[in-house]
Amino acid sequence: MEASAKLLLRRRFLPIFVTQFLGAFNDNLFRTAMVMLVIYGIYRSAEQEATFSAVAGGLFILPFFLLSALSGQLADAMDKARIVRAVKTAEIGIMVFGAAGLLLHNIPLLLAALAAMGVHSTFFGPIKYAILPQHLHEDEVLGGTGLVEAGTYIGILTGTILGGVLVLQRADGSYHAEWAAVGVLVVAVLGRIAGQFVPPAPPIDEPDDDQEFPQRGLDWHILRASVRLVKATMHIPRLFMAIMAISFFWAMGAVLAAQFPPLVKNVFFGNQSVATLFLAVFSVGVAVGSIAINRLLKGEVSARYSPAAALTMGLFVLLLFLLSRQWPASPQLLTLAEFLNNRWALMVILVLFGVAVAGGMFVVPLYAFLTTTVPKSETARTVAANNIVNAGAMVGATLVLTGLVQIGVSVAGTLLLVSVGSLISAWLGHKLHLACDLPLANVRR
Repeated sequence: MEASAKLLLRRRFLPIFVTQFLGAFNDNLFRTAMVMLVIYGIYRSAEQEATFSAVAGGLFILPFFLLSALSGQLADAMDKARIVRAVKTAEIGIMVFGAAGLLLHNIPLLLAALAAMGVHSTFFGPIKYAILPQHLHEDEVLGGTGLVEAGTYIGILTGTILGGVLVLQRADGSYHAEWAAVGVLVVAVLGRIAGQFVPPAPPIDEPDDDQEFPQRGLDWHILRASVRLVKATMHIPRLFMAIMAISFFWAMGAVLAAQFPPLVKNVFFGNQSVATLFLAVFSVGVAVGSIAINRLLKGEVSARYSPAAALTMGLFVLLLFLLSRQWPASPQLLTLAEFLNNRWALMVILVLFGVAVAGGMFVVPLYAFLTTTVPKSETARTVAANNIVNAGAMVGATLVLTGLVQIGVSVAGTLLLVSVGSLISAWLGHKLHLACDLPLANVRR
C-alpha cells in the first residue's frame, strides 16, 4: 500500500486522482442535497419518496446506457487530457442549473441537472480508468485503480456529508439549500482547475491483429455504435465475465443507493442526519475495501477474492434486512443521538459497513482486470462497453425497484433483491477467477 500511496506524489497520477475526487464529491454534494431537500422538505409520502429516489437514480444512469459508446470512441481517438478539460468546463455550466434548482426548490430543474451530470460522468468515466495504464507502470495499475476507487468513495463520503449538512431547516419547519447551491459551483470550478494539470494522454496505435474491436473512428449513430461496441467486447469470454460481474454489482448498488434515504426515513425512522450517517458509513466502507484488496493481492490483478466478497456482501445485506424487521416504530423522526441510543443501532452500522467493505473488495480487481488485459489503445472503449452493460443493469434494477414499490413491496423488502443478486455476482466472480489464473500469455491476446 505504501508503494501505491507514492503515486499521489506523481504528476502522472495526482491530477487525475484529484479531478476524479472532486467530480465524485460534487456529484454527491448535489445529489444528496437534492434528495434531502425533496424527501424531507417537499414530499410527504413514502411512496412518492421511494419513486423519486428511483427515478432520480435512473435519470443519472440513463446517459451511460445511451452515450458510453460515443464517449469510449472519443477517449480512444483523442487526447484524454483534452476531454477531461472539456468535460470539467461543462460541469460548471451544469451546476449553474443545479444551483438554481436547489435555490428555487424546482424538481424538474433539479432532475434536468442530475441527468446532465449523468452525461458529464458518462464522458469522464472511460477516461479515469483508461488513462491509468497509459500513465502508470504495469505493476502500478492495480494500486492506482484502488486509490482511484478509494478516492472516489472518500469524495462520495465528504460530498454526502456536506450535502446533508447544507440542507438546513428554518424555524418554521421548511428546508432550504442555499449553501449547497454555492458549494456545487465552487467545487465545479476547482475540478476544472485540477483537470488543467492532467498530463497529455494522446491516442495509442497498437497492432490489433485479432480485430476484437471496431476500427478507431467516430460512429455518431448512438444505437449502432453501442451494439457494435458491446458485441465486440462481450464475445471475449474473459471480458464478458468481468463486465457481467461488475454489472450485477452496480445493479445491486443502484438499488441500495436509491433506497437509503427512504429506508432511513420510513424503516429506521431517522432524520436527515441519520440518512447522512448511512451514506457516509457506506462510502467509508467501500474505500476501506478498495484499499484492503490491493493489500491482499499485493499488486496482482486477480479475482480470486471476488466470489467470497460477493457472498459476504449478500450475507450482510440479508442481515440488514433482518435488522430492519426488528427496528421499533417511532411516532416521529429520530435525531442522530436518538437513533444511536437504540440497542440495535451499532449492529445496523456495522452491518452496513460490512456490505460496503465487501463491495469494494469485489469490484476493484475487476476494473483493474478490464484495463490490463486489452491493448492500451482499446482501454477506453472496453470501459465504455462495460459502462453500457452496467447502465443497462442499473436501469433495469431501478425499473424493477420502482415496480416493486408500486405494487406494495416495502422498502426493506427490496433488500432481499440485492441479497439474491449477490449469488449471481459470486458465480461470475468465480468464473472470472479461473480466467485470471491462466498464464498471462493466454489471458492477453
